[in-house]
Amino acid sequence: MAISLSVVLLLAIVLVVMIRANNIKTGPAIVAILFGFFLASTGMAPSIHRFLDSIAQTINGIRF
Repeated sequence: MAISLSVVLLLAIVLVVMIRANNIKTGPAIVAILFGFFLASTGMAPSIHRFLDSIAQTINGIRF
């Protein structure tokens, strides 16, 4: 839960920065948000969640 909340917060910040820098307009940003929202309610959501969890675990396992 903490990881997904952090990812959502990070993506929200990136989206706001991109909108303010005019790298992405408001219309496409709304479409991207709605796409993510509806994608989360499909059958692909568990697979995407497992994929992101595995990436987070891999990053967490890297020792510098």
